[in-house]
Amino acid sequence: MAGISLIDLLIIGITAASAFLIFKGLTYLTRRTGKKWGVELTFIQVLNEIIKYSIIAVAASMMLHEIGIDITAIILSLGVVGIAVGFAARDTLSNFIAGLFILADKGFKVGDEIEISGKQGRVTKMGFRITTLITADNNVITIPNSLFSNGIYINRTALDMRRVGLDITIPYKLELEDTLKALKDISSKVEGVSKEPNPNVLIKELSEEGVKATLNVWIDDPWKVAEYRSSISMEVKKLLVDKNA
Repeated sequence: MAGISLIDLLIIGITAASAFLIFKGLTYLTRRTGKKWGVELTFIQVLNEIIKYSIIAVAASMMLHEIGIDITAIILSLGVVGIAVGFAARDTLSNFIAGLFILADKGFKVGDEIEISGKQGRVTKMGFRITTLITADNNVITIPNSLFSNGIYINRTALDMRRVGLDITIPYKLELEDTLKALKDISSKVEGVSKEPNPNVLIKELSEEGVKATLNVWIDDPWKVAEYRSSISMEVKKLLVDKNA
């Protein structure tokens, strides 16, 4: 391999800059086009990942060729270490294929709240190899896509309707039937609580403190479970305090 001239360095720099500009231009175009035609953000992100790695591969081969490195020889030499490369790359390939299956099956999309392996968060990016989540306390979690094909995950926002359950202990001195009816009435009046299905109260067990029950309501906004649970809890507390007075 001959020495690298100033011209070679200039060509390499132009190639790298061009690759960067092409990538930025194509990703901007895919986002604009996707938004215009209503394409899911998940698909756009995966497509941009494919574009990115394709441009990197082409630009790298052009720059190597410019400095006199024989790309053909490198490709042929991979046959000698093909097994080692295969083992090293199998996780990447597995993650990529799993990502394509998630995209095809529409198991979840960017913006959904999912839970897997005890981790829960909102999907902010689905990439070539990993899916990125943001947790409720603003932590970033990266999960290899292969985990979604090898394990069970929960999509908590796949459906608009969401049940909110609140555990309650009803003191024995309160009239049970009247209290159950009052709990259903006040919870149905909380703004945002769905009328269908109607709120219900399920008796769980009898304890020393009173009757343990669960108040169930349904809401139309799966992102506001904690907010609605808090509002319902305040109303239930007022009810029980008034009845105990």
